[in-house]
Amino acid sequence: MTADRHPDPAFWAGKRVVVTGGAGFLGSGLCHALGALGARVTAIDALLPGMGGRRANLEGSGAELVVADLREADLAPVLAGADIVFNMAAQISHAGSMADPFSDLAINATAQLRLIAALREAAPGAVVVHASTRQFYGRAQRLPVDEAHPVVPPDFNGVSKFAGEQYWMVEHRVHGRPVVSLRLTNCYGPRLRIADARQMFLGIWIRRVLEGEPFELWGGEQMRDLAYLDDVVSAFLLAAETPGCAGRVFNLGGDAPLALRRLAEMLVAANGGQGRFVVREFPPERRAIDIGSYAADDTAFRAATGWAPRVPLPEGLARTLAFFRPRLTPFLQDAA
Repeated sequence: MTADRHPDPAFWAGKRVVVTGGAGFLGSGLCHALGALGARVTAIDALLPGMGGRRANLEGSGAELVVADLREADLAPVLAGADIVFNMAAQISHAGSMADPFSDLAINATAQLRLIAALREAAPGAVVVHASTRQFYGRAQRLPVDEAHPVVPPDFNGVSKFAGEQYWMVEHRVHGRPVVSLRLTNCYGPRLRIADARQMFLGIWIRRVLEGEPFELWGGEQMRDLAYLDDVVSAFLLAAETPGCAGRVFNLGGDAPLALRRLAEMLVAANGGQGRFVVREFPPERRAIDIGSYAADDTAFRAATGWAPRVPLPEGLARTLAFFRPRLTPFLQDAA
């Protein structure tokens, strides 16, 4: 497969595409890219408080927004005739899963079964690309982490996300649906939820830097890799385009891993040197579910698709800050 492959506009032109969680951070990024490629896009989003879905995220994308909750809505009419489904809807807060595991399970597992059943009725041949997570690997037993790493979920969110992914893989094995699951690392970029740390810690860091307030760094020596929005979107598109991906799960990483302390320094530098952070000890309840250092081994996905990340971390941070700087106030509001 050619390295650094780009999505093919000819493949997407006129395709009927549904994006669940389409008004959220990654979902809306996909909707914008799909619209530019000529696809006919429907975004499904419940616009639940605290989840990051915003109508404004879809402005200019050309996507039709259907406000519906996968846990209870009649999904078949919305899915009818879909060629491809990007399944981005999820509950991703780790602390939230520990505080309310029943809602976490309903969104990440039960709703997946409802979506599977509706697709069997409405779009039996649709390709599905499912957004999964590296969280359920737990504390890494080796670095970088490949797809054969043991699954040891550190929290309820890891359990529910793994269950949801496995429902989709059974759907492929038993019913033959083309399904690809991408296990994501920390993703960042425009339209990330920055009101708090619910989506990822970098969100609240960005908020504090732009507000001129110090942000908290817990620990600081743990390693992480980060993937910029445009690179993640490209990966999802290529996964759908590539028949050889069907029935497989892939890790998806980003730029080279680095210590979080170094990331904090790079964020301040990307803001023109304006900003500061305070190093704290982990709160006990968060330390218990923290995964420590992580770096993805995504060589399998690169080999299968020709994908490679193109946005280095300093550039991605600068782009992200530039996006939010004139839009800070609306993104601090929880109104969908």
